[in-house]
Amino acid sequence: MKIICIGRNYARHIEELANERPEEPVIFLKPDTAPVLRKFPFVIPEFSNDVHYEVEILVKINKVGKYIDAKFAHKYYSEIGLGIDFTARDLQSKLKEKGLPWEKAKGFDGSAVIGEEFINKSEFASVDDINFELVKNGEVVQKGNTQNMLWKIDGLIAYVSQYFTLKKGDIIFTGTPEGVGKVNPDDVLEGSIEGKKIFRIQVK
Repeated sequence: MKIICIGRNYARHIEELANERPEEPVIFLKPDTAPVLRKFPFVIPEFSNDVHYEVEILVKINKVGKYIDAKFAHKYYSEIGLGIDFTARDLQSKLKEKGLPWEKAKGFDGSAVIGEEFINKSEFASVDDINFELVKNGEVVQKGNTQNMLWKIDGLIAYVSQYFTLKKGDIIFTGTPEGVGKVNPDDVLEGSIEGKKIFRIQVK
């Protein structure tokens, strides 16, 4: 399973981090050791003092594809999920300053939450109009809607498949809206899609 992540896909998130708006999707990968094991907490790594949560809509690929045309991209997934891209922001900032890759800040062990439940896309009127949110300690900290993506799901699949062969079970993290912030020990993070809770995770 590959975890393919899209960065800077919501304009307001780009603004809150004072990043440059990209001309094409920003792609990075997480290794297969990144997902938090089920029923385990997220453990803040020793090498960071500023780990941020980033809630994201996930797409699970259901068959092999390469050079997929956007008009056929809908055939390559049937399920939508929700997860968190944990980011060691302090380490990422240092790497960005030096023009180095982000993997140490984005792909460390336990850096990805993948909600246990995926929802069939047929349950949505449109995958380009899905509401989702993240609650931290009982307070909503992130709210997003896929209609605000700079690059929509089908377009992302077409774009990513130019560079990486997509295989059954691969997960695409489609980007985070504004509202990212630091996690601290004992925080509880809960994510939902259209009001349906998809995951709950504790921070240690």
